[in-house]
Amino acid sequence: MAKRRRRRRRTPVAPEGAQAAPDTRPDSSDNCLPPRAEDRFAALDLGTNNCRLLIASPRGRGFRVFDAFSRIVRLGEGMSATGALSEAAMARTIDALKVCAEKIARRAVTRRRCIATQACRAASNGAEFLARVREETGLDLEIITPAEEARLAVIGCAELLDEDSDAGLIFDIGGGSTEISWVRPRGANGGAPDVVAWTSFAFGVVSLSETFGGRDLSRTTYGELVAAVRREIASFGDPAGVRPVFAAGGGHYLGTSGTVTSIAGVHLRLPRYRRDAVDGLWLSAGDVRDVTERLRAMSYDERAAEPCIGAERADLVVCGCAILDALLLEWPASRVRVADRGLREGILISLIDADRAERAQTRRSR
Repeated sequence: MAKRRRRRRRTPVAPEGAQAAPDTRPDSSDNCLPPRAEDRFAALDLGTNNCRLLIASPRGRGFRVFDAFSRIVRLGEGMSATGALSEAAMARTIDALKVCAEKIARRAVTRRRCIATQACRAASNGAEFLARVREETGLDLEIITPAEEARLAVIGCAELLDEDSDAGLIFDIGGGSTEISWVRPRGANGGAPDVVAWTSFAFGVVSLSETFGGRDLSRTTYGELVAAVRREIASFGDPAGVRPVFAAGGGHYLGTSGTVTSIAGVHLRLPRYRRDAVDGLWLSAGDVRDVTERLRAMSYDERAAEPCIGAERADLVVCGCAILDALLLEWPASRVRVADRGLREGILISLIDADRAERAQTRRSR
């Protein structure tokens, strides 16, 4: 059998504060112009649970991250009961966004995109909150659709897909929603992966924790949670017809978000979280279930003492494990790859590509 030609990938994202390895591979595309020294791109992702920022400059087909920020703000806390963002949650979030705004200004960012996801999409006062954010921080946040959220997550981590597999399932377990995309890793003519189906479910670690209780989940309650989530997943069906691929063992998972990176850190028994050890790690489905049961059986204080979880995630992580557990039951796969990258990286890649395309168009029109 002829050896499969492997398509070129972007340079992997460098660890925060580090420089990516040089990318010396040639590319004749008009859109791959050399970066300018003054290029600065910022990606801000405001979710139901986290506020995250990356600032980077292009490097080859990748980028070098030189500033970052992440803070758990729990913007969607209490929304399950009220349908609105609380004053305390908005105040916490604005404090974090002020830090982001200061970093963006100090780094002289030339192009940025700031997005808000499920909490602001669903809250009755989401638009009013973003108007307040604009007034108090100067940041103009865009509420993106679930479709755009799924697309950016795929862009951000797709290079970790196994090209030799027949199908991949990319999942992003957030605070208030969960996005799932089914992809063919080998696109037409060896191009980018093809997204053959996607969906977004209006549940995440924060909303499920508030509904089922996240501090202490009995085995019975955990089983009820998994069953409820599985029913929701099953209701989507298989519009792309890829279930037989997974049933035959030809599919694998690629996970992005705090749930899967926490599982990886606990599995590795890391004394402190290390992105370089987690990003790209392969886990078996058995590994995932072993860590899940360990975490479920722990008390809240024991989970809080885990260095890769901590007090801020101790009441959320088991609900995230339940979502992944339900996925694996409905869409069986033996392998799960971990991505410590996702929406922010997808935004940065999109910004860089758009900048290069505009510059190429300008050059051609001269």
